[in-house]
Amino acid sequence: MGVATAVVAGLALVPTGTALAAPAPAACEMRNNNTVDRLLECVSAEGALEHLEAFQAIADANGDTRAAGTSGYEASVDYVVDTLEAAGWSVSIDEFDFTYVGPSTLTQLTPVHAQYPTGPYTGSGPGDVTAAVTPVDLQLGLGNTSTSGCQATDFTGFPAGDIALIQRGGCNFSIKALNAEAAGAVGVVIFNQGDADTADRQDLIVGTLGGSNVVGIPVVGASYPQGVALAEPGSTANVFVPEPESRPQKNVIAEKTGVNDDNVVMAGAHLDSVQAGPGINDNGSGSAALLELAQSISKLEPQNTIRLAWWGAEEAGLIGSEEYVAELSQDERDRIALYLNFDMVASPNYIFMVYDGDESGWTAPTGVPIPDGSIQIEDLFERYYTSVGEPYDDAQFSGRSDYDAFIRVGIPAGGLFTGAEVVKTEEQQLIWGGVADESYDQCYHRACDTIGNANLHALDVNADAVALAVLAYSYSTESVNGVPGVNVPGGLNLPEAAGPEGTIGGNAGGLDPDLVHDHDHGPLAAE
Repeated sequence: MGVATAVVAGLALVPTGTALAAPAPAACEMRNNNTVDRLLECVSAEGALEHLEAFQAIADANGDTRAAGTSGYEASVDYVVDTLEAAGWSVSIDEFDFTYVGPSTLTQLTPVHAQYPTGPYTGSGPGDVTAAVTPVDLQLGLGNTSTSGCQATDFTGFPAGDIALIQRGGCNFSIKALNAEAAGAVGVVIFNQGDADTADRQDLIVGTLGGSNVVGIPVVGASYPQGVALAEPGSTANVFVPEPESRPQKNVIAEKTGVNDDNVVMAGAHLDSVQAGPGINDNGSGSAALLELAQSISKLEPQNTIRLAWWGAEEAGLIGSEEYVAELSQDERDRIALYLNFDMVASPNYIFMVYDGDESGWTAPTGVPIPDGSIQIEDLFERYYTSVGEPYDDAQFSGRSDYDAFIRVGIPAGGLFTGAEVVKTEEQQLIWGGVADESYDQCYHRACDTIGNANLHALDVNADAVALAVLAYSYSTESVNGVPGVNVPGGLNLPEAAGPEGTIGGNAGGLDPDLVHDHDHGPLAAE
């Protein structure tokens, strides 16, 4: 779409008239930032930006990516570990099994010859196939209601040995791919729906089939225009997905022991990017905010133990966090009072969102639990936004980021999100600024998610939100899990929450409920 220049030149800049917090005083590294005022004086967008610049430099030196299984991710781990150890944290590496699938290709051979940007769907099989392309029940054009490939009958008469060209829409990607495999397809191209003239329905889409080894044939993604080109009569193509490799990956865990070591406050962010780019907003932003916090509380003597996590292989299906929680004994799980998740907190065309624990705007998807205490976490973030005069809205409590593993075992959770591929409405533009009719992050999962793709105002506000929440719970989690603590020195002094703006939730604003908060695994796993 040619949006990289526009994003760098426009959306990523701080809004006119917006003042960032002053740079942290030099004394910050030496003092005990044990009050809200002292800590927030030290936490800043400038400090977080230094970490984003480091992540960008790592990507620049490692093929423009920090994806799990690559040297860019290993270098990111080393940077996080070095930064934490320099700040005096106790750091450990949690290694887990990981199957790496390298870059894939999609090449149209006839009637035109072109190589298209693509990627493998999680759960794809490997393969290198060249064959005729057969469209499957396509509906092209704006306003279409595609259900391409959702029914086995869509493949009636499908020539075995062809590549199935399938359009997004109507059902989970796994259903489409499994139906194609059953019909004798040797490969699958799933392209974007094109039912609206917006980036989230036109651009390259690469998603997940919902697990590993879902099908035995290669499945890759394509944009809507590329799908239209592949649908031309006489089309042939080559689809290549490499053989998977075993490449164990790492979570980084940092801990500061509190007076009550049986009551652990956890906060985390995924460290990996997608293969397509450096992942500076997704999710260098959350990772950088946590690093800025870690440096700023290096001298803190907490009541409750603080544990921070930088997760690996989130983009491949939440693997690092799921493996971590799966390895914990029940006693270790019981020690965790709560988990806070920060995934994309500086989107260039942002709105501020809080995970909707009380379901006031969104009903959680069927089967997604909301543990007791999650509402109280939501309330703390909402009160923080109200205290600094920032409007906010609800993000669906969908379980589609690293907090999923925690809520599945009953650990209360909450977090922040500034938006991914969903398009900002005119109403939201009036509230948060930015550009209506453009995605919250036009570079979501793309090569242009670079240092210019982070909105410094959003990063500034959310870095403080991260810091305040961790500090508050490091003193007491009584409101969440009933375990008494001690008062925060100087108090919290937060007003009652003003309430969400109500611009999203359900079908408000005409937005797809599957897309508003699922930036990695929900909207891409579904139609």
